[in-house]
Amino acid sequence: METEILARAQFAFTIAFHYIYPPLSIGLGLMLVIMEGMYLKTGKKIYEQMTRFWIKIFALIFGIGVATGIIMEFEFGTNWATYSKYVGDIFGSALAAEGIFAFALESGFLGVLLFGWNRVSSKVHFFSTLMVFFGAMFSALWIVVANSWQQTPAGFHIVGTGMNARAEVIDFWAMVFNPSSVDRLFHVLIGAILSGAFLVLSINAYYILKNKYLEIAKPAFKMALVVATVFSVAQLWAGDRSANVVAKYQPTKLATMEAHYDTSAVADMYLFGWVNNTKQKVTGIKIPGGLTFLLHGNFKTPVTGLNAFKPEERPRQVNAVFQFYHLMIAIGIILIFLTLYASWQWKKGKLFEKRWLMIVFAWAVFLPQIANQVGWFTAEMGRQPWVVYGLLRTSDALSKAVSANEIIFSLILFTLVYSTLFILFLYLLNKKIQHGPVDYGTKEDIEQGSLRDNPLLTH
Repeated sequence: METEILARAQFAFTIAFHYIYPPLSIGLGLMLVIMEGMYLKTGKKIYEQMTRFWIKIFALIFGIGVATGIIMEFEFGTNWATYSKYVGDIFGSALAAEGIFAFALESGFLGVLLFGWNRVSSKVHFFSTLMVFFGAMFSALWIVVANSWQQTPAGFHIVGTGMNARAEVIDFWAMVFNPSSVDRLFHVLIGAILSGAFLVLSINAYYILKNKYLEIAKPAFKMALVVATVFSVAQLWAGDRSANVVAKYQPTKLATMEAHYDTSAVADMYLFGWVNNTKQKVTGIKIPGGLTFLLHGNFKTPVTGLNAFKPEERPRQVNAVFQFYHLMIAIGIILIFLTLYASWQWKKGKLFEKRWLMIVFAWAVFLPQIANQVGWFTAEMGRQPWVVYGLLRTSDALSKAVSANEIIFSLILFTLVYSTLFILFLYLLNKKIQHGPVDYGTKEDIEQGSLRDNPLLTH
């Protein structure tokens, strides 16, 4: 197998595994802010109790996320040395900002979040929760900025030639606010918030099905449902903006996402289908002129297709990008209908009477995660054959010294280590779920007073 394919597969595996955790920490961070904010506002025990429980799960997710993210820094040097040299000035700025302004903020206040109960005031602890959430979002901001620069480079010039060429920042803010960074950031953050909200929905749906911790599970479910409903609808707006940026700055990617081959013609929008790249044909159900309408507001304006570009300048895996993109869209639509239906049942007072709905929510935790993963695969595979769009080809970005056998060995090793970490994560998460929030007494006891005075919490 080609060294390039192996190197890409290794990085795809490690980053996809890592990306399970940061979205959960961002989304769960927002839920913690809401839960603890409700405790400060009402003084009711249930909100402090649920906050304490979810802080433990947040800490587990954060720890695994850090452990799985470190390895990617080394892969840049081992497998992608030419790429690292080329984008070092750009990534150095963004990743330094991520470390200084984001990770330090998040990890610093995490200690207060975990161990500050009964040691700092309620307001100081809530401030720490806010800072952990903001730190997680700032971390995502700088990572998205760095990746968006690869998609739509700006604020730089090229220094050197040939193998010694590298991109150098000449306008930091133009680099930060490159044409795709803001829209992609909203798209990513909303996906992350949905991941955290659906984790809360899933676990509390499980408790409701088991008829356990209902005084806590039902309010927590309702809070998460509000967040999930608002942001699943908001993702329609964010996704549309992001797609319009792709259409303007990366026409080959857009054409690949809808398998639109005609050089310049009205473009259909497929609900689902299968692409035969050799015959340049899609078999499936489509809305004639649908893509044209979404981009231009009419059914007549032509859209640039793949045949307008040389074969070596467009993605080879058209069907894969097509499938990933449409799976992301399908999941987004499912989340909207699911949350709106549940909200309607809540309004009717029948939300928790429908057992089948709780079963669906218990399993729906996987949907935002899958959507996040396939969305990134769409973005990265759709950018090919460029690692920096229009400037540096993926095939030219490889380390010259690394061999295919070395990558295979490290990929096998990473698979074993990451599999072990994932099993450990599932075991610890299940253990915390099975333990559940500590039962502090009757419903009347829980709804009155402050948990800070409860002796069970002071040991």
